Amino acid sequence: MRFDVFTLFPGMFAGPFGESIIKRAIDAGLIEIHIHNIRDYGVGKHKITDDMAYGGGGGMVMKPEPIFAAVESVLADERDPRSTIHAPRPKTPIILMSASGRTFTQAIAKELVQHPRLALICGHYEGVDERVREHLCTDEISIGDYILTGGELPAMVVIDAVARLVPGVLPPGVPDEESHAAGLLEYPHYTRPAEFRGWRVPDVLLSGNHAEIAKWRREQAERRTRERAKKSSE
Repeated sequence: MRFDVFTLFPGMFAGPFGESIIKRAIDAGLIEIHIHNIRDYGVGKHKITDDMAYGGGGGMVMKPEPIFAAVESVLADERDPRSTIHAPRPKTPIILMSASGRTFTQAIAKELVQHPRLALICGHYEGVDERVREHLCTDEISIGDYILTGGELPAMVVIDAVARLVPGVLPPGVPDEESHAAGLLEYPHYTRPAEFRGWRVPDVLLSGNHAEIAKWRREQAERRTRERAKKSSE
């Protein structure tokens, strides 16, 4: 699976994608992550990528020309030559990381992994020109109702969650067992020692009875899910 990320700050992605599961998936050829600097497509000799908002107001707005140019250049192989509109509507989803988008969930991650390629646009400053949203993007995704500096961190979250679902990235069966996969939070985990500072591992986990262990884990996952739902409603 291939991810194309469009950003003004490509350096932000070096660390997270150079470690752990994502790095191993890249090394194994299971996923590709390509980071594209929108500034390379900036306007004029100074490569301008933002400007003041029409109508006034604080902050700068990312200009449409560099974003369109970057995405169209990278996805050029997917353009429909019969199209009469300026912006291509490729097979690859073009996702704007935006606070006004639909809230990211495990269900959306499962939806996105069905595509062989995703394009993610990272907004910054006061956001992007509305024409990017209306005429280039095919989807908008938010990772929650809070304010971040830009779309880079949300893009990393989406890539991490989707990449884990790519066949071969995790051992068989692991994605289905993880938190949220069955609509429940994950059950508690324990490892050695069996007792630490007087706190013992539940006896059922030491029993070797796999049916009872599975039952306990299910009960604990349901309990955690109920407790979080209660806290969220308070």
